[in-house]
Amino acid sequence: MNRQAQAVVLLLVGGAILRASVTDLYLRYVKEGLRPFLIVAGLLLVAAAVTTLWYELRPRKVVPASGGAVPDGFVEAAEHADEHDGHGHSHDPKVAWLLVLPVFALLLVAPPALGSYAAGRSGTAIQEVSEFPPLPAGDPVRISVIDYATRAVYDDGKSLGDRKIKLSGFVLIGEDGAPYLARMVLSCCAADARPIKIGLAGAVPAGLAADSWLEVTGTYTDRTVKDVVNDGVIPYLDVTESHPIPAPHNQYEE
Repeated sequence: MNRQAQAVVLLLVGGAILRASVTDLYLRYVKEGLRPFLIVAGLLLVAAAVTTLWYELRPRKVVPASGGAVPDGFVEAAEHADEHDGHGHSHDPKVAWLLVLPVFALLLVAPPALGSYAAGRSGTAIQEVSEFPPLPAGDPVRISVIDYATRAVYDDGKSLGDRKIKLSGFVLIGEDGAPYLARMVLSCCAADARPIKIGLAGAVPAGLAADSWLEVTGTYTDRTVKDVVNDGVIPYLDVTESHPIPAPHNQYEE
């Protein structure tokens, strides 16, 4: 693959990154806060590709050392030298062009966010904390799935009290057929995503489908269960009200 082809691939990669960054597509891959860095990276790649193409395609003047007229043989020799200097590698393996396939996949295909399939094969990932600030005002109070799970497990629900809690997440069907509410949590990108799982007790609707999104309102209960994947503690929410919702634009929690 010669330099011109390399520049084209670089341009496609930069364009794909910019396209993902200016839409919500980037949220399928990385944390929301990384958007400015992706935009800068995409712009730099595009700039590098354009500069390389300009340098490779600009007209070249061959001036002999004597300053006289340029013999035809000298021009042919210079062009022949250019071909062997990286501008005419006809013997390059065509398999190198397969590098553009992931780029076209990124441009043309929008992969779904990780859901119940990934969550069911990973253990719940809550981490122990020692401080629990007061809940925000509101009745019910909307908090994240990871906030509820942490308070329920490591604070024994003391900071939750009898407050009405509103959570949203996708449905995960356990091996026992019981429904759970789950969200995937990112440390950096989708490659390190781990699930947070909440058991649903009380007024849970029947016939919930995996990966459907649900908003539930309820109160803390001390009921827990062990995650079959990593023996992590999964707390429960005593549900009093629930209804289906569309998937949010950012389906991950941080």
